[in-house]
Amino acid sequence: MENGGRPSLGQFILLGTSSVVTAALYFVYRQKGQVAQELKGAKRIHLGEDLKSILSEAPGKCVPYAVIEGAVRSVKETLNSQFVENCKGVIQRLTLQEHKMVWNRTTHLWNDYSKIIHQRTNTVPFDLVPHEDGVGVAVRVLKPLDSLDLGLETVYEKFHPSIQSFTDVIGHYISGERPKGIQETEEMLKIGATLTGVGELVLDNNSIRLQPPKQGMQYYLSSQDFDSLLQRQESSVRLWKTLTLVFGFAACATLFFILRKQYLQWQERLRLRQMEKEFREHEAQLLSQAKPEDRESLKSTCVVCLSNFKSCVFLECGHVCSCSECYRALPEPKNCPICRQEITRVIPLYNS
Repeated sequence: MENGGRPSLGQFILLGTSSVVTAALYFVYRQKGQVAQELKGAKRIHLGEDLKSILSEAPGKCVPYAVIEGAVRSVKETLNSQFVENCKGVIQRLTLQEHKMVWNRTTHLWNDYSKIIHQRTNTVPFDLVPHEDGVGVAVRVLKPLDSLDLGLETVYEKFHPSIQSFTDVIGHYISGERPKGIQETEEMLKIGATLTGVGELVLDNNSIRLQPPKQGMQYYLSSQDFDSLLQRQESSVRLWKTLTLVFGFAACATLFFILRKQYLQWQERLRLRQMEKEFREHEAQLLSQAKPEDRESLKSTCVVCLSNFKSCVFLECGHVCSCSECYRALPEPKNCPICRQEITRVIPLYNS
């Protein structure tokens, strides 16, 4: 805390940073909490023969946010894995990811770095059908790539290490980048896989569609069951809530520390004013009671002990108010008894 009683720049930065981080975390927590509440309020519908009758009775033949679970079935064509035999699906994602080591000039360490250099996703129309045989109902899934949690399974993964000559190694050390290799991955949504869909369920011309919901709600196509999906979302909410509380407590603690320092500084100023007032009154009383020849010597008396003569000059304020014994007795850091400014130098005063 500075002499004027104002918070330091570091305290302002700490309070501002913790407040901004708390506000950002609280915003994310509120969003996550809203998503969890919407997911908890979604209507669970069984994929069976009575599905069409349920949608027919719904307003607008639509359930705005519904949960439905079924097995994946292709409509016409299927996608074949490029690496695994007899592996068929309706969504295929091929990814090439580069891995390398990058020299960090700040920490002087080699850090792992990876980036996707190519990715292609292929899709074909597919339905969700009941696991039971003989049930003639299907739900067409629209815009699957818009879903938040697309339940793809990794069917192939291989790392191709980079081959380097001695000249390449020297060049990479000079440039600060050492290639490690390329990772090739294939992910698929297999036919027959169980999928949990959360979105808008619509009956249109005797066909049922699952599509992204309106009003900003999240669209899910997950390989997890609905209870696991909801539990994962609620765990995320608890995590963000904990982070918000931690940083919020840090902001409150910083504010309390600043206010407490301000209060103590204010009390100290009141105490010094009271001491100065009492000293002035005592000095005036002594001067009024003293003989005329003793008044000049009283004016030269140390303001601290009121017995010794003033014998030092305080810099940078320039006050002459204390004897050398009382100066040495001042607590660290030493401040002028008159103006409370920090004493940087002391010059002895000699009376001729």
